[in-house]
Amino acid sequence: MVKKFLVRANQKVSFGWAATLLAGSSMVAQVLGLLRERFLAGGFGAKSAEVAAYKVAFTVPDFMFFILISGALAVTFIPVFNQRYLNGNKKSAWELSSSLMNLFAIITFFVSVLIIIFAPFLVKYLVAPGLDEHTTFLAVSMMRIIAVNPLLFSISSVFASMQQAVGRFFFVSLAPSFYNLSIIFGIVFLAPRFGIMGVAIGVVIGSIVQLLVSAVGLVGLGFNYSSFINWKNKGFRQVLKMLPVRSLDQGIDYFQNMVEINLASRISVGAIGAYSYGYILHNVPITLIGVALSTAAFPQMTKRLAQNRPDLFTKELLGLLRLVIWLALPAITVTFLMRGYLVRILVGSGDSEIAAILGIFAWAICFRAIYHVLSRGFYAQQDIKTPLYVSLFAITLNIVLAVILANPNAHGVLGLPLAQVIVAFVEVVVLTIIMIKRFPGMLDRVFFGALWRMLSAFGITFWVTWLLRREFFELGAYDRGFFAIIPKLGILGLVVMLVYIIISWLFQLEEVEPIIAKIRTIIFKPIRIQ
Repeated sequence: MVKKFLVRANQKVSFGWAATLLAGSSMVAQVLGLLRERFLAGGFGAKSAEVAAYKVAFTVPDFMFFILISGALAVTFIPVFNQRYLNGNKKSAWELSSSLMNLFAIITFFVSVLIIIFAPFLVKYLVAPGLDEHTTFLAVSMMRIIAVNPLLFSISSVFASMQQAVGRFFFVSLAPSFYNLSIIFGIVFLAPRFGIMGVAIGVVIGSIVQLLVSAVGLVGLGFNYSSFINWKNKGFRQVLKMLPVRSLDQGIDYFQNMVEINLASRISVGAIGAYSYGYILHNVPITLIGVALSTAAFPQMTKRLAQNRPDLFTKELLGLLRLVIWLALPAITVTFLMRGYLVRILVGSGDSEIAAILGIFAWAICFRAIYHVLSRGFYAQQDIKTPLYVSLFAITLNIVLAVILANPNAHGVLGLPLAQVIVAFVEVVVLTIIMIKRFPGMLDRVFFGALWRMLSAFGITFWVTWLLRREFFELGAYDRGFFAIIPKLGILGLVVMLVYIIISWLFQLEEVEPIIAKIRTIIFKPIRIQ
């Protein structure tokens, strides 16, 4: 029974099923992530010293993992692995995978040791110089526990990338949920005894469980692990050649996060938690839409270019862009107009500062989702330099704007999301211009006509939802708790969905056609009379 389940779970799936699976599993992982943050805020307080220390503790381990490992696996490994695996040269594919895993394990082991040794310096002088002595001590202690994450994540990421390359997504999509469940376990069962350190222990348990789940996904793949690094493997050398550029591109995003935590710590301890919670909430739709869809489409993008079919590549890329934009626009409506509800779900008593941060962040959702699609388009061409150069420019601009706008005499902590919105727009514009130059005519009159109709549908939906919220569902001072918040939020969300779908259908947008077809099938399905 178990073997049969593993075989079925590890079957290759189409783009549609992959996107559905990744979006669904991402939604589950995001819900668990929000539940994790809800327990954390409920147990310690959203703006407490413990939560601030917890957020600070993650910065350096996450930064080191992404700048050293994740960038290579997300987009550089899969095309090179695919070329060998699909051509039947599995021996080279396994050598490539084993060599990367062994090299990354060695590097991240020493990185983890260095983080443990230099954690006091990193927290006090690099990440959060504004913290008081007690909060600094907590952050240093947790960072030393979490320092093992880069090592565990590096191995599980190789496992996950191998499965994504061959179209397997079940266990890849399942692993993050187990990670979040383990952290929740730490909050609920370990924190009462060990305090915030119990949460850090839960994080490490989650990393181990995630590694084990990812390993199960290799069943039936025929992976032949070797315990040495084969420097003669051409694919391995090719990935290493692309590694520094792509890793730098990925890592500078987390460097930006460290800068923002640094600036927030100078404002107040509570500003770290407030900014982090606003960022987490706005990132949910970006992950569900931009990350999930672009991840599912990436193997197909690389395949089209490998087949020397740039026409199909641009057609499918354009279709994906339209779909992501169409889905992201109502997400903006929900996030902005219902930000008070969303914050109270996460922070039971609500918080006006977090709601204000989320309201600004909402306008970056569409741009961030588009960015994931465009960047995958460049990576499919094995062009890692263009996104890097654009990211370097964007990060530099973001830091400059953040320093200016987050000044206590300017906008304070609200300046951090404001800077991100501006930069997200600029980054998408620059990448789009470069993509159009490579594929002239990609964005034609049909696309801009559809974009105008999407924006019109968004505007009408936004206005109807705002009016309905103001007249009937305004958030009251005593609207707290699950049973008070969820019914109102559910009704408003249903209104957004129905109005947007109807207007999109009236405007003849092709993205809504599968939904309308499914509704017609359900409504007009004949009933069998026995």
